[in-house]
Amino acid sequence: MSVRRVMGTEIEYGIAVTGQPSANPMVSSSQVVNAYASATVRARRARWDFEEESPLRDARGYDVSRQVADPSQLTDEDLGLANVILTNGARLYVDHAHPEYATPEVTTPLDAVLWEKAGEQVMLDAARRAAVMPGGAPIVLYKNNTDGKGASYGAHENYLMRRSTPFSEIVRHLTPFFVSRQVVCGAGRVGRGQDGREDGFQVSQRADFFEVEVGLETTLKRPIINTRDEPHADPDKYRRLHVIIGDANMSEVSTFLKVGTTSLVLAMIEDGFLGRELMVSGPVASLRAVSHDPSLQHLLTLADGRRLTAVQLQMEYLDLARKHVEDRLGADADAQTREVLARWESVLDRLDRDPMECAGELDWVAKLKLLEQYRDRDGLAWDDAKLALIDLQYADLRPEKGLYHRMAAAGRIERLLDDAAIERAMHDPPEDTRAYFRGRCLEKFAENVAAASWDSVIFDLPGRDSLQRVPTLDPLRGSRAHVGDLLDRSDTAAALLGELAG
Repeated sequence: MSVRRVMGTEIEYGIAVTGQPSANPMVSSSQVVNAYASATVRARRARWDFEEESPLRDARGYDVSRQVADPSQLTDEDLGLANVILTNGARLYVDHAHPEYATPEVTTPLDAVLWEKAGEQVMLDAARRAAVMPGGAPIVLYKNNTDGKGASYGAHENYLMRRSTPFSEIVRHLTPFFVSRQVVCGAGRVGRGQDGREDGFQVSQRADFFEVEVGLETTLKRPIINTRDEPHADPDKYRRLHVIIGDANMSEVSTFLKVGTTSLVLAMIEDGFLGRELMVSGPVASLRAVSHDPSLQHLLTLADGRRLTAVQLQMEYLDLARKHVEDRLGADADAQTREVLARWESVLDRLDRDPMECAGELDWVAKLKLLEQYRDRDGLAWDDAKLALIDLQYADLRPEKGLYHRMAAAGRIERLLDDAAIERAMHDPPEDTRAYFRGRCLEKFAENVAAASWDSVIFDLPGRDSLQRVPTLDPLRGSRAHVGDLLDRSDTAAALLGELAG
């Protein structure tokens, strides 16, 4: 029982063109992705392979008809929008009028933070390159979740799980965890309601946009538990839990705890360790109520009649996770599992005592403290436009403008990574998953890679009438240990495929 599992994140970025408020976001997003691809992708551009995708397959045992599905659900269609694969194994593309970065597959929370932070730098570089293209204009990207006008865009997580785990158990135990998890990983937001018109500050940027408990949608009728059954792996062994309820975090600690604690809870669900009943009544209403109370005093009503704050509910999960790790691993628990448990406990203890004690680690607290300083200094009400601007500027990717970056540079927000590691991760793939094979193939044989996806790399070889597909269904094969020597000694793509076939 550990935090280790195959995981990754997908972030849609807010986009604005300076001086052009009516600019078409799809065009601007395509300019960003294409500018980066033109400058960094050698030879031909490998297309994304949609063949193995199945976005309408529901974990509850059926497929939704394409005729009744919302167009936003048809993510397996090539709409001709910018879509490239990077040498670090990631995917950079346009999705729902936003530039999006999907990390390569990783196996630890810290690696999830690393390759997500690398994505921020890829996006920043891409925006800068787009601005100097012929006819280009300054483009600003924000790592946030709402435009303040009623629209929301996603920050998704993906976790590989055992197929044998009943989906009903996932729903039962994850729902209360997600309702309360925002106190640790919320990004904070000025305004309440989807359009933000109600005055005040809330813990999560996404909470007001969720409307149902369980469902397949991701952009309409958003569910707390998403049921998309698209494993990108052997479907007999695995399911990919697609989590759409998280915020886009700037804080490295917030992201680390978001994926680390979730991984621990999933391990307990897989092992049948969560016998304690923690379901909350009215999960959707409870999700919003927790977000709307940054004092963290709102009491949730549990199915067994108990009333707990969201912090206390998180403490219940923490207590179970500690017992599970001790029971399964004892003193052999790996360093990151111990680190997640220790940080989780420390943060919850301080949130329970005084949330402001976490201002150097958690996004929503850091943002709230900053906003309160401005409110006290200038006598600002919560409906003052200056506060909404500060909220947005916190998520600005530009280091000279973004308030998160300025606070981190001043030592006011804790870092877990160094800039050199992030720079390397922009170009190099993780070494312990199939992303290594995908990324190295793009780096070494770019002219021969016709397409790729999470579970295959497709080669176009001279003299071959048909494309050659190399399946990568096992996310833990294709690692450096598995194929590193093979890739090093293969001078051509034909030689590589020859050895794989042999």
